[in-house]
Amino acid sequence: MHFFDTAHKLNAMPALPIPHFALYGEHTPLADAELIHLELIETRSRPHDWHIAPHTHSGMFQVLFLLGGTVRAGVDGADWVCAGPMVITIHPGVVHGFAFSEHAHGFVLTLDQRALAGDRSGQHGGMFTPLFLQPLRIPLAAAAGRLEALLQQLLIEFSAPRQGHDVMLDWLARSVLLLVLRQHTQHQQQSSADQGGRAGFDTFGHFRDLLEAHYLEQWHVARYAACLHMTESRLNRMCLRLGGKSAFDMTQQRLMLEARRKLMYLPGSVASIAYELGFQDPAYFSRTFKRETGMTPKAYRLRSLAGPETDPLN
Repeated sequence: MHFFDTAHKLNAMPALPIPHFALYGEHTPLADAELIHLELIETRSRPHDWHIAPHTHSGMFQVLFLLGGTVRAGVDGADWVCAGPMVITIHPGVVHGFAFSEHAHGFVLTLDQRALAGDRSGQHGGMFTPLFLQPLRIPLAAAAGRLEALLQQLLIEFSAPRQGHDVMLDWLARSVLLLVLRQHTQHQQQSSADQGGRAGFDTFGHFRDLLEAHYLEQWHVARYAACLHMTESRLNRMCLRLGGKSAFDMTQQRLMLEARRKLMYLPGSVASIAYELGFQDPAYFSRTFKRETGMTPKAYRLRSLAGPETDPLN
């Protein structure tokens, strides 16, 4: 099947709820000792005609290294067409699917979130936070060759454990992520690290964690600020600097992102979705959704069913 013939299905509404996997197609959680998994793109995509249906990973970060070929990625309703060399990062809970061009090649690195908590010395706990605040597309440019060499070494170590296996996996995986982080920083117009320092990244990451845990409760910004031991104005400044939006706008964006997911992927009525999202009045939910997206929930659902090419939010 042609690449673009399958790609339109990535954001279409499936008949069943979005599946959750440890690795795609596998429901068995990774073993406690296996916090890092690496495989070739073709290992899982070729048997599925180069098409990976929409799914999520609970507690797992995923990094796609596309070194050659093309991928069309559906990521939380967005439609990305990327040519290698390119990195795509996916954080836990994000609905995503891929349609690869035939003979696309590269690697898929899957990391348990515990693997990013810090190195074995207990240092550098927040170093990689900027890569996993939101899904990213990072051009690799000149770093592609160096990254491919490290990934090949990581695959060899993963396939043939020897003495110090866990330490070597950890070291190689962090080396790979560090090169990706450097590329990401290089492509930013201004360095958030220079402006806010490591503590700013860590606090912003904590805010994102709180938001993910409590957005359905529709916490006020003041409550998030209190949990972070900071003022509302300081929280807003941090969110504007690191996220490009105010704290309130980020809470609304997360709530509407969930609304978009449910409208695209689940068959429930608009009213039932409104109640699930914590709205007492479905009409108020519809007004809020239209203010944030420019479309009513019903119109957005109908537009998404027509395919990603006609979705104005992509």
